[in-house]
Amino acid sequence: MEDIKERGNQTIVTEFIFLGFSNHSKLQGLFFLIFLLVYLVTLLGNLLILTAIRINPVLHTPMYYFLSNLSFLDICYTSTTVPIMLVNFFRKKKTISYGGCLSQLFFLVTFSGSECVLLAAMAYDRFIAICHPLHYPILMSKRVCACLATGSWLCGLINSLTHTGLTATLTLCGPNQISHFLCDIPLLLKLSCSDTSINEVALYVSSATIGLCPCLFTAVSYMLIISAILKIQSAQGRQKAFSTCASHLTVVVIYYGTGNFNYDRPSSGSSLDVDILVSVLFCVVTPMLNPIIYSLRNKDVKVALKKLCEGYILPSNSNVQISS
Repeated sequence: MEDIKERGNQTIVTEFIFLGFSNHSKLQGLFFLIFLLVYLVTLLGNLLILTAIRINPVLHTPMYYFLSNLSFLDICYTSTTVPIMLVNFFRKKKTISYGGCLSQLFFLVTFSGSECVLLAAMAYDRFIAICHPLHYPILMSKRVCACLATGSWLCGLINSLTHTGLTATLTLCGPNQISHFLCDIPLLLKLSCSDTSINEVALYVSSATIGLCPCLFTAVSYMLIISAILKIQSAQGRQKAFSTCASHLTVVVIYYGTGNFNYDRPSSGSSLDVDILVSVLFCVVTPMLNPIIYSLRNKDVKVALKKLCEGYILPSNSNVQISS
């Protein structure tokens, strides 16, 4: 086989075969159309969010600064896995090179880890805005926001460099079949014939630091936020305060919920179809839902998107003016 070579007495894997969706060979065309549509909606939705925030001065606030980072992350995250998956729908042998697999693993872990920490930073922003509104301009200055966003990216990058480096040291001696549509750390550990104890310890440590800690921080933040909202006297005030964090809370529940179900559920007894479905929800559907949630539940974003669309639809020689 071309994808497995002999080096001395050792078998070296140079290519992997994806088995994802292999149980439904007659539905490849339908799957391609569905995932292509989801991918295009994801790109369009997040690009619209980025553009609306960029050109509308009203949205030049910490909350929307973090949202623009989230939209960019979602574009990168979904682009790591979906394009090659779309190409493989037309291949009888759905393969990825060893280098391509490590590259996909690196970017996948980077973007997912960064998003975990970024969502916690967004929760901190909402906590300061609702619980300490008088100190908000100081505690959430441009410098603080830039540090939080940069820290989120660095956490994801350092975590990914660690795991990718450890994975590259593994001896993969076959089989070269991955029961999925993407390269992920637990999947490659199953294919290793060398000691994976260090990799497993690193995986547990990163799950606690990059996964669990931001999740707990976000949960505590929202408990304090809800407590502060309930102390507001007027119903209108409570509704206004809650509306400022409703979109982010929805995104947090979906992301951490699908992520936890994807990585922390028992591996024994689950079928290939179930594994694929859960990963599709986490890796493909969630990035598409984020801009939809913010555009439906956030009034400022809806207004900005409406102005953006009107600006492109109206002819250049129109006398109609769009107020800023």
